[in-house]
Amino acid sequence: MSSFIVMDIVKEAEKYDDCIHFEIGQPDLPPSPNVKQALHVGIDDDRFSYTQSHGLSALREKIAAYYQSHYGVCIDIDQIFLTPGTSGAFLIAYALTLGKNATLGFSDPSYPCYKNFAYLLNITPCFMPIGKEDDFQLHVKHLEEHTLDALQISSPANPTGNIYGKENLKELVGYCEAKNIAFISDELYHGLTYEKEAHCALEFGSDNVYVINGFSKYYCMPGQRLGWVIVPKEKIRHAEMVAQNFFICAPTLSQYGALEAFDEHYLTKIKAEFKARRDFLYAELSQLFEIDAKPEGAFYIWANVSKYSDDGFAFAKELLENIHIALTPGIDFGENGTHCYVRFAYTRSIEHMREGIERLKNYLKDKQ
Repeated sequence: MSSFIVMDIVKEAEKYDDCIHFEIGQPDLPPSPNVKQALHVGIDDDRFSYTQSHGLSALREKIAAYYQSHYGVCIDIDQIFLTPGTSGAFLIAYALTLGKNATLGFSDPSYPCYKNFAYLLNITPCFMPIGKEDDFQLHVKHLEEHTLDALQISSPANPTGNIYGKENLKELVGYCEAKNIAFISDELYHGLTYEKEAHCALEFGSDNVYVINGFSKYYCMPGQRLGWVIVPKEKIRHAEMVAQNFFICAPTLSQYGALEAFDEHYLTKIKAEFKARRDFLYAELSQLFEIDAKPEGAFYIWANVSKYSDDGFAFAKELLENIHIALTPGIDFGENGTHCYVRFAYTRSIEHMREGIERLKNYLKDKQ
């Protein structure tokens, strides 16, 4: 395994009281006031015991209703497992689909923890390079070059913010169904989409799809450590046994709080705020760096720093030490040319980011 570099950056950034934070994918906005009220009620009612390993039935019913209303997908609530963050959801999905030395495919660049989960579980990661020429999406042509046991995609994606198109997603799911490849779809940033909506991998009728989501991003509850995984019906009992043994259940108070997370009025404001931040930061960074694509979702900008440095890690370290700006080096996300990139997260206010942009402009004008 390798370290999760962004968390190393977070630790290092704590040294600087005036640090400008572009590094971590953590919303600075609070969840709905209804969530906070529900947490208070949970505390007052002494809700500190375990739940069943599936999680609260009432919360799973709300999640199922969300999939019906947003994607037209009917899910049995027993297919839904509440987990300690999406990390717990990955563990369930990988345990159900991948044995020792099995092959898990994903894009390069992609979320760093995919490969590290694979290494931890003695799974063989298969890195498939993608770039702006592919719209930062895997396509069937990439899969045909490899023998895979499971495929992991993320849409909207980290670090690029791209969204998989409906037809491409349908083709990938169909190919995996035909080849008996488990399809694992990380949909954590659903809801944080701007010009177009993201489609759910469950929309296309395959019985071999695992969907992962959670409350950390769109619902602004990262520290509550609550995710979910939707598994095929024939895997329900197997998933239950994994959950029972790995973590017993997801955090109980978090589950009670999440009962009030589906606050559409509040979430509309969250989405609008992140779109405004995206528009501001993209406009500013486009004047300083080459950016391959305007992000369609999530809250990241993938910036090429080649005009200033051929080492994004050293560049990020330099900015942190000299002007107290924290961002994530591209090598955290893979090896496909990532040494030339850094990732900016627009998870702080425009005022906070504006100060960072001014520091960057003043610092970089002498490096061109």
